[in-house]
Amino acid sequence: MSKTVVIVGTGLGGLSTGLRLATRGYKVKFVEKAPQPGGRLNQIKKDGFTFDIGPIFFSMPYEFEELIKDCGIEMPFDFVELDPLYTVNFRGSDRKFSLYKDIDKLSEQFEGVEPNFKTKLTAYLKKCEALYNDTVNMVIKQNFDSIPSYLMALMKVNPVHLPVLLKTFWKQSSSYFESKEAQQIVSLIAFFLGRTPFDTNAVYTLLSHIEFSHTGYYNVKGGMYTIVTSLVNELSKHNVSFEYNTEIVDFKATNNKITSLTDQNGKTHEADIFVINADAALFRGTVLNRKKFSDKKLSKMTWTMGYLTFYVGVKTQLPQVEHHNYFLGDNYETYAKDVMVNPGTLEKPYYYVNVLSKHNSECAPNGCEALFFVCPVPNLIYKTDWADKDEMINSILEDFSERFKQDISKDIIFKMEYTPEDWQNQFNLYKGAGLGLSHSMLQIGALRPKNYDEKFKNTFYVGSSTIPGAGLPMAVISSKLTAERVYDYE
Repeated sequence: MSKTVVIVGTGLGGLSTGLRLATRGYKVKFVEKAPQPGGRLNQIKKDGFTFDIGPIFFSMPYEFEELIKDCGIEMPFDFVELDPLYTVNFRGSDRKFSLYKDIDKLSEQFEGVEPNFKTKLTAYLKKCEALYNDTVNMVIKQNFDSIPSYLMALMKVNPVHLPVLLKTFWKQSSSYFESKEAQQIVSLIAFFLGRTPFDTNAVYTLLSHIEFSHTGYYNVKGGMYTIVTSLVNELSKHNVSFEYNTEIVDFKATNNKITSLTDQNGKTHEADIFVINADAALFRGTVLNRKKFSDKKLSKMTWTMGYLTFYVGVKTQLPQVEHHNYFLGDNYETYAKDVMVNPGTLEKPYYYVNVLSKHNSECAPNGCEALFFVCPVPNLIYKTDWADKDEMINSILEDFSERFKQDISKDIIFKMEYTPEDWQNQFNLYKGAGLGLSHSMLQIGALRPKNYDEKFKNTFYVGSSTIPGAGLPMAVISSKLTAERVYDYE
């Protein structure tokens, strides 16, 4: 008889784990708090507009390819490589930097800005590649049963990288370049981890190798939510069931095994095995009532920043705006260092704009554009009152309009926003921390919440706050590691 599995949450990690298990004969059921699947990889459809809610491109496509191969199915969605990866705009300058993987085309962007840019970038990326090759398979892509075994793995890493562990991302990356433009552009990727270049360890400069010389970034045809609908469709072929609007609030256990989970309506969900795609730290504290993960303990952990995201439909087209765009102010360093603790720095923020309709015309009515704005902000630990959200949004829209000399405020026909409060309430993110637990040195590898439960032998975790960490490729890797835990348990 097939083993039954209940998976709590339908984020990418949960869906990927479910697919790995279902294609191996497990009987899988999902329970999901929201009315539709996807977690943060989600979608808004309103008034003819379609917006991706969270992630807007991905890297390391080979992790998706490995998932599909592991499950014995065909790739269910189409993705295309970005070229350029994105553009970067600086306040006070009409110059736009288009970031290409082609080193020669990229270097042309820095003529007159950064002397010998090609030579410097090549040296920087060579170091990033060495970090990637020497750490990814050894540290990121495997399970650890104890902290000593994790430390043993770290000791096998080439000791030439030891000095990097003592630096920040900013100190490591900016040491290769002189101009503020080059330093800031190269360090932008640190924000993808939910912190800043000034409090992210330099080991993560390996991401620059992925970005510029390894795989680059990819978009999904039809929008990123196509990943979710495609995986759900594949899961349905294996008789996987889904229950939405179902939040798990309690459990029953016997003999060191969970026997059932209880939802907000008192309904119980029984299974042989349980996989938790809710936040691995928060679930342990709020549902399993673990003292180690009480609110007091959680507040002392290091969390990622919050995000102010807003979704704007305009009745005009913006041919001068690219698909993926970053807008930097003249206070990058001050802003980045203060973003977690000093909301007063947000008057002229750094922000990102995605024009989903640029290459997906079906995502906006004819003659219109769908714009997705993202601004890193303090999470709810540092900023609890978001009554000023409209003021912040309007200042960004004003700045955006000023840069392109086109006032879009008069053309807005749809607008919706998510503050850290919304991210917390809708997606059960602790204090609205956008990417869960941060990747500080004491919260990576085996030092993150484990992907197997400390007490219940039939309970496992997958997602950003367990191993290996945040990001879509990491969620797919996490699903493989969690599935391996399930197979070992069996």
